[in-house]
Amino acid sequence: MLNIYIGYDHREKEAFRVCKHSISKHTTIPCALKALDHKELRKEGLFTREWKIKSDGTFEDIRDGRPFSTEFAFTRFLVPHIQKDGWALFMDCDMLFTTDIKELFELCDDKYAVMVVKHKYEPKDGIKMDGCRQETYSRKNWSSVILWNCSHPSNQKLTLEDVNYKPGNWLHNFKWLTDEEIGSLPEEWNWLEGHSNDEIKPKNIHYTRGGPWFKDYKEVGYAKKWLDEFTEMQLGEL
Repeated sequence: MLNIYIGYDHREKEAFRVCKHSISKHTTIPCALKALDHKELRKEGLFTREWKIKSDGTFEDIRDGRPFSTEFAFTRFLVPHIQKDGWALFMDCDMLFTTDIKELFELCDDKYAVMVVKHKYEPKDGIKMDGCRQETYSRKNWSSVILWNCSHPSNQKLTLEDVNYKPGNWLHNFKWLTDEEIGSLPEEWNWLEGHSNDEIKPKNIHYTRGGPWFKDYKEVGYAKKWLDEFTEMQLGEL
């Protein structure tokens, strides 16, 4: 059983459903697909961070005063606490798998605490996701796909207090780990639409600038593939 946690944002329900469908469609191994919904995590007492929504559509964290763009910006760091041991995958919801996710789990290496695609990404656009501001920070998008080694002793250092109180920059830069504990994944597993090399055949398409579920993003790269997947999902639900 593959344990997979998908970030859930109530503004992107269609993206979540299509992401989940694309994984189930291709997998040859049973998957436990779980939504990281901040509302449910708050009910369970795991998540307490407070935020406000600004006029530009971004969120602002009350505790560190910094902006962020999705409801799952911080909840991804709860995965080792929830999962306890073994390997688990976190991924943003604005993604589409084109192949068997088993191939990604086959890359797990127990010497690492996490494994990520180490993008060198500096977004050119100032706006993304239906009007939200595009924030720039070091190691941007590293945390959008994380293979978590939940048994690794260094991940035991990441406490609930850290997830709820540490600055976002500290979390997204994996500051509880040494650089040697962060393993690399091939870019095909977190292929950034509008940034990654078109010569790379993506196994996981990341619509990081915004996807076809937003009205102004119908023409982005691989838009048709997402829309076809959405139609197929809907027909399967009839």
